[in-house]
Amino acid sequence: QVQVVESGGGLVQPGGSLRLSCATSISAFSIYTMGWYRQAPGKQRELVASITKTSSTNYADSVKGRFTISRDNAKRTVYLQMNSLKPDDTAVYYCNARLTSLSSSTLGDFWGQGTQVTVSS
Repeated sequence: QVQVVESGGGLVQPGGSLRLSCATSISAFSIYTMGWYRQAPGKQRELVASITKTSSTNYADSVKGRFTISRDNAKRTVYLQMNSLKPDDTAVYYCNARLTSLSSSTLGDFWGQGTQVTVSS
């Protein structure tokens, strides 16, 4: 059974930083596209950042310049460095691992249980 486990959430003051980690048990981790999503109360889940197997990255406009996604294939782990945090960043953050074929069929799609990030003074 595949495990996807987030950690690193917590309470931080506006302007502060947090580093989220997502450890997986996926044997083919290096070829998965990894993503961080978040869901605030009463809102839909949204993509925050993603990183492909070639380390190409993509960010939501709201976090560009503040958040950085990275991956360590040897550790089968993806990270999200969050700086200059704002109250609007408050949400449950979820890690996603996705593998698609050349024809865009989903070959693997795994989610973690989420970690709470609260930005408040």
